[in-house]
Amino acid sequence: MNLDIEKTNKELKDKSPEEIIKWAIQIAKNPVITTNFRPYEVAILNAVTAVKTDVKVIWCDTGYNTIQTYKHAELLISTLNLNIHLYTPKQTVAYRNVVLGLPSIDDPKHQLFTEQVKLEPFSRAMKEHQPDVWFTNLRKGQTSFRDSIDIVSKSKDGMLKVSPFYHWSNSDLDTYLFERQLPNEFVYFDPTKVESNRECGLHS
Repeated sequence: MNLDIEKTNKELKDKSPEEIIKWAIQIAKNPVITTNFRPYEVAILNAVTAVKTDVKVIWCDTGYNTIQTYKHAELLISTLNLNIHLYTPKQTVAYRNVVLGLPSIDDPKHQLFTEQVKLEPFSRAMKEHQPDVWFTNLRKGQTSFRDSIDIVSKSKDGMLKVSPFYHWSNSDLDTYLFERQLPNEFVYFDPTKVESNRECGLHS
């Protein structure tokens, strides 16, 4: 997709998430949302499905989510009627606990762990669906890498990555969720990140 990214971001800077999503849907042939049901994910899921109800929602479940996250996911899948496409690692958690464990970020095995639980399922999902527009809930201030992108960016594979809430704060999102009576869930665990300000590997 040929697009002047810098010019596009200037044009979209003062647009609402809804306006950004409508713009992206108009130029998309095969859009998807990726989600892991972490805190505030309901905002992007609600906003995009309000514009395109049948948009494909790709959930790469590591297998290490909290009970609260799984219950939250089931609630959102039901109430938002999500067109969910679930991808899981090829190895079970039980098997990995025996042969690999849960390696720390300093452990050489952490790279293999991340590949198994996150990168391979994501790569498999993208290969199967071949999206041209990828909606995410990346926001400025989350990581140094995310500070370097904008509302619209290009992924490593050339997909157009659209982050409608990029300039929004947690407080802004709290108001958004309150006004729409949308549930949020903060008991969340990402086994590949450990630290909240660390990039997960999909976006960098």
